[in-house]
Amino acid sequence: MRTINVMPPLQAKDRPTEPVVLVLGFFDGVHKGHQQVIAAGRREADRRGLKLALMTFDEHPAIVYGGVDAASFKYLSLPERKAELMAQFGVDDYYVIHFTKEFAALKPQQFVDDYMCGLNAQVVVAGFDYTYGKKDVASMALLPGYAKGRFEVVTVPCFDENGQKVSSTHIRQALDNADIDLANDLLGYHYTTRGTVVHGEARGRELGFPTANIDHDHGTYVPGIGIYVVRLTVDGTTFGGMASVGRNVTFGDDRDVTVEINLFDFKRDIYGKTVTVEWLHYLRGEVKYTGADALVAQLKRDEVQSRDYLKQ
Repeated sequence: MRTINVMPPLQAKDRPTEPVVLVLGFFDGVHKGHQQVIAAGRREADRRGLKLALMTFDEHPAIVYGGVDAASFKYLSLPERKAELMAQFGVDDYYVIHFTKEFAALKPQQFVDDYMCGLNAQVVVAGFDYTYGKKDVASMALLPGYAKGRFEVVTVPCFDENGQKVSSTHIRQALDNADIDLANDLLGYHYTTRGTVVHGEARGRELGFPTANIDHDHGTYVPGIGIYVVRLTVDGTTFGGMASVGRNVTFGDDRDVTVEINLFDFKRDIYGKTVTVEWLHYLRGEVKYTGADALVAQLKRDEVQSRDYLKQ
């Protein structure tokens, strides 16, 4: 897959020389609903013998249009992870538009002319709720009028599971509730985060359960407080383990939330390494124990459950 970062306006060197099928959307998380849109684009491209191009943005539109604070906004998929997923789902040319104020100020017709036609779209594919300006004047229903016969429009309907729309908002709610199993079902893959191994308090080592303390990349949406079964990948090798997202309340109140992972059958020094974490399954909530012995007994039970789950 070819990734093209575009600082508006679109330059001639970035434009495809041949017609493409162009998929549009922000696709935070690239969940099952997003995958339906990309798959519809892939089918159109294959049917016509064209490349599949996808255009997204470097920032969530809510930051620009909705007044959301960029410094505090959390993403389900940061740029590197999002690009990995786009390649996995069959995108050929991946356009990332930098969401400048000038770009945000484009009128719908100018956006269509400069970016849909500018990217040589023969077909434009997007979800039913995609907009390119204010909803009442820039909906998918109105796009054929702006297209003026220059490209076809394919609108992908809402994707529901169990009567509920699959959405990034729904997934965020599941993560907040520590319901990683639901989040993974809505995503269609295991939720994955990336971070750096940093030094902690070495409390786990004292208890016989040494942990890798993960400092997550800025903007990462971390699952809610609880104990999880995970897989961690470092230097291309994957290890099973159990993760704690919590405040270590057994050892004091009002502590910061940390992510600590006990890796099974693992003795390497990985401080400073960049790692990826696959969040597989929720085990239990965080509990304040009366002392270290009670906590160790629970950790032993957690390890048995985690190893059993990983064997599946």
